[in-house]
Amino acid sequence: QVPLVESGGGLVQAGGSLRLSCAASGRTFNNLAMGWFRQAPGKEREFVTAITWSGRNKYYADSVKGRFTISRDNSKNTVYLQMNSLKPEDTADYYCAFGGSPGRTVSDVRQYPYWGQGTQVTVSS
Repeated sequence: QVPLVESGGGLVQAGGSLRLSCAASGRTFNNLAMGWFRQAPGKEREFVTAITWSGRNKYYADSVKGRFTISRDNSKNTVYLQMNSLKPEDTADYYCAFGGSPGRTVSDVRQYPYWGQGTQVTVSS
């Protein structure tokens, strides 16, 4: 098991910024990915970004490139999602997940066996 705890969500105006954190406990592996996904009401969960636990590789959805940045602090077993220039369409519940395979399938929600409880992000226009 790899328990994950997210924090940092909230309400922000369009154009603003938020930083989400995801703290992992238990065993982690350098060759697996930690990802962020989001789910808006009535929509399917979608990939946002991912990083290998070693930090060597980062992946972004086209919709967030240039605005969101993923990073990690291995000393704290924590991954961060810095979200800038937020838009109302970024409003969703954000989930971190662990265990994805780097590469072509890193955006596949089915590849991640471990999930956090989610944190809500609301961007007002």
